[in-house]
Amino acid sequence: MTVRTVLIFAALTVQEASRRRVLRSLAGLTIVLLAVSAFGFSRIDAEFDGELTTGEARLVASTVLNLVMFGLSLIAALGTAFLAGPVLAGEFESGMALAVLARPVRRSAVLVGKWLGLVAFGSGFITLAGLVQFLVVWATVGYWPPDPVAGLALLAAQTTVLLTLGLLLSTVISPMASGIVAVGLFGATWIAGVVGSVGAAIGNDAVARVGDASRMLLPTDGLWRGAMNAFQDPGLLATLSEEFNAHPFLSLSPLTGAYLAWAILWIVLVLGLAGMAFLRRDL
Repeated sequence: MTVRTVLIFAALTVQEASRRRVLRSLAGLTIVLLAVSAFGFSRIDAEFDGELTTGEARLVASTVLNLVMFGLSLIAALGTAFLAGPVLAGEFESGMALAVLARPVRRSAVLVGKWLGLVAFGSGFITLAGLVQFLVVWATVGYWPPDPVAGLALLAAQTTVLLTLGLLLSTVISPMASGIVAVGLFGATWIAGVVGSVGAAIGNDAVARVGDASRMLLPTDGLWRGAMNAFQDPGLLATLSEEFNAHPFLSLSPLTGAYLAWAILWIVLVLGLAGMAFLRRDL
């Protein structure tokens, strides 16, 4: 597997993704979300008749920002999941894989190249959309997240986790099915994470373990909670009680280095499984 071959397939994957209808759908949904959020943020002060203190306004702004960023992460999840499926499974169904792999090209180079292309596409989308959203919030309510780089990096990592899962699924099931399963697991993990947070807040260890287990099996929710923490004012977090950990759009604790290492290892392991399945698949 040569670096040049991998980069060629990565570039071709980005080019192919940019021509798909999914991209136009992503752009349309993102524009609508940004427009709605701009209107909503501009109305925050008016809805409270200008009676919010500076601290309260920042708390409301950071909470609503997390809500909107979840919407962006959901759009990215939908897009990358349904892009990852056709990348491999679609080429097998169309017969294109036979034409490509009949040449002296290693399957591992094809897989890694396509994976890198999808990572670049998903990370670019979440970074661009996130920066535009930050500018909208700054222009309307004067709030800028304390650690936007770390937050966007974690959202990009969340997208990478999901598209890697989508690649693995696309080696064994149809493109449409792989996208549906990936997005379904994304939503189920987020719900399990909220349930686990509620359990931790009320002192129910059994319920809390539901969230812990889901974040280990699929790290999307854990990375999302780390991103939320990066978008919140640390001074405000210090004033909140532990019960706010149950809030679906607030996170009192930053992401630990151990969990980040697990997320990276998870990506490597799942990509390795996708590679094994891809190598064994008949043309």
